[in-house]
Amino acid sequence: MAFTDETARALTTRALTAQTDGRVPGLAAGVARRGRLEWFRGIGTIDLASPDDAPDEDTQYAVASNSKTFTAVAIMALRDEGRLGLDDTVEEHLGDSSHAGVRIRQLLSHTSGMQREPVGDVFDTMVMPTREELLAGWSGAERVGRPHDRWHYSNLGFALLGEIIARLDGGTWEESIRRRILDPLEMTRTGTVPSGRRAKGYYVPPFADVPIEEPVFQARAMDPAGGLRSTPGDMARWGGFIADPIEEVLSPDTLEEMCQPQVMADPINWVSAWGLGLQLVRHEGRFWIGHTGGWPGSITGVFTERSSATTGLIMMNNSAPVPPAAAAVEMGTIAIEREPVEPEPWEPGTELPADLVPLLGHWYSEGTHFVLSVRQGALAAHVAGQPKEQPPSVFEREGADRFRTVSGREQGEVMRVQRDAKREVSHFNWATYRFDRRPMAFGQWL
Repeated sequence: MAFTDETARALTTRALTAQTDGRVPGLAAGVARRGRLEWFRGIGTIDLASPDDAPDEDTQYAVASNSKTFTAVAIMALRDEGRLGLDDTVEEHLGDSSHAGVRIRQLLSHTSGMQREPVGDVFDTMVMPTREELLAGWSGAERVGRPHDRWHYSNLGFALLGEIIARLDGGTWEESIRRRILDPLEMTRTGTVPSGRRAKGYYVPPFADVPIEEPVFQARAMDPAGGLRSTPGDMARWGGFIADPIEEVLSPDTLEEMCQPQVMADPINWVSAWGLGLQLVRHEGRFWIGHTGGWPGSITGVFTERSSATTGLIMMNNSAPVPPAAAAVEMGTIAIEREPVEPEPWEPGTELPADLVPLLGHWYSEGTHFVLSVRQGALAAHVAGQPKEQPPSVFEREGADRFRTVSGREQGEVMRVQRDAKREVSHFNWATYRFDRRPMAFGQWL
């Protein structure tokens, strides 16, 4: 269902602010829910030779570093297939390297310490390396920082990840991305070659208002880091996948793993972090997952708030407009606040396992009050009074009186139910800590 007129006006105002502040010849802005655009606005023109030709949902822009999110998903799919490990080193897949110990996990999270760009001053010559030149230059590149010391963005690192994908799949990076991601998600207007209706790229100089046309050139071996071109409609679908992935492309558990912070990219304000190939942005108490992209004549941002499956996106054909992450996230926030997603209705359970009944109710550990309950047949635990949006811990049975925490607090840890001489539940140990029906000091039960 489309947004109300009032919400559309608020979103249009924010998009117009981005277009005027950024002096963007042709701006495309949208907000999607579950992969479908609910609001879209094209402002200006995609080609100054046709002033009235505004961007539409099918207008192609260079989405640049948003390509990294596709590369990351393909790497994680290969991991799930058992064909690589996140702690594998580059040389295990690409042969000799003077940079021993650079790991796939480090490249995904920009914590390898490798230099930002490939050797050769590529943004001076405006000629990107071939695959052969990329690999030949890898050992000549500089490791400018210690691994895991801090976040340092590296296009070079993601180009190497793309080469690993190509080697393992036996083709090109784009062929892998198309087979693994684009075709299953029906992203028919996404690829590395400009096609169909597309926005011409411009640079608007700081002391004049006459745009200069930017050159069109291929990223070549840098495609995995920034070579894709796409449309608002296709990137809305991509945002829907980030919110709710399909097994055919990637396991939902693996996508959740990719969203776990690996490093703080903004150590001053703590509002931007990096997961495994995904940028994580905190804004007004919500977390947004996505990426920005910058290419001569095209700046983009696509971010998704996963719990509401809301995606904010912006595409601008100016090399130096407003910051894209802020604009995309703010539009998404307007939509969430003005058009909240309806909660799922409560549904009654169908079974209450008899052996779980003695565990239900109030428990105490370390002076903290916990509540155990059964929801849809599964044992769950939460701190009494915790905010309802904070998920409980959920357990799966591993055997008699033994459970494993599969989500929430203490995920991965074991719960062991203890019984007295009458075989009645006396207490339980969770992550080794004792939980008792009575609030007690440490060792008071001894």
